[in-house]
Amino acid sequence: MDGVIVIDKPAGWTSHDAVNRMRRLAGTRRVGHLGTLDPMATGVLPLVIGRATRLAQFYIHGDKVYDAAVRFGHATDSYDRDGTPTSEHREYALDRAQIETLLKPFRGTFLQVPPPVSAKKIAGKPAYQLARKNVAVNLEPVEVTVHRLEVLECEGSRLRIEVHCSAGTYLRAIAHELGQAAGCGAYLEDLRRLSACGFSIEQARTLEALEQIASGERLNEVLIPGAELLPEFPSEVVDQITAAQIRNGRDFRVSPFRVRKGSRYVKALDEAGSLIAVGEARLPNLYHPILVL
Repeated sequence: MDGVIVIDKPAGWTSHDAVNRMRRLAGTRRVGHLGTLDPMATGVLPLVIGRATRLAQFYIHGDKVYDAAVRFGHATDSYDRDGTPTSEHREYALDRAQIETLLKPFRGTFLQVPPPVSAKKIAGKPAYQLARKNVAVNLEPVEVTVHRLEVLECEGSRLRIEVHCSAGTYLRAIAHELGQAAGCGAYLEDLRRLSACGFSIEQARTLEALEQIASGERLNEVLIPGAELLPEFPSEVVDQITAAQIRNGRDFRVSPFRVRKGSRYVKALDEAGSLIAVGEARLPNLYHPILVL
């Protein structure tokens, strides 16, 4: 069990809840996730299992795609529907032309202040722990990029958008700032992640489905093996002697015909097709194993 299983996280579950469930199903403690999802959110949560957990470092900057619903009328302290209202509610009817104007600052690269109820660290402590103790939280703005933001629905006081963004982008913060710009307050009402780090909702399985698959001892059937991960890295099959040398930290050569010139990283596969290491270029066609599974 070395690879990735993509789950469709249900609402009300934390990402850690999902990790714990997969630990039980897979029979191993070595399970991690590739990007936290808030408890209210649903959708794509890739879980790395076994030795593949070591590949997580290559996914920390992976893009995400979300289907998000924003409700205008008042703001909340967490910037989402689970929070406590922080302003008086007022009726607000959306105007499509006005919404397009409000959305303009949230396309491209810009600075975003993370929500006070977030996992961002302040003096080593998550901001949400301080916020829940009513300790003032001042987070530094972070540069994020929204590659695409499309309006899917705009009716009454509810706006539904699809957003393709960089890692670290908070849709809750966008909702909150939209409400501020509109002068009536707003919060994130629903959030579904459609894609994360190259894994899509079409690959995702519900926890109920995974329970059934695991009960039949067929979990390997839905596991994306290490050799298929990081498809942007070219692969090189090595013989047994070279595989042993790689495991001992020795540099290895690759074929100039199978690995494209200038590739920074390459995946080394054994003769059975299993991923054994990721190498980083040292010289043309010469790679050093920086991660050995």
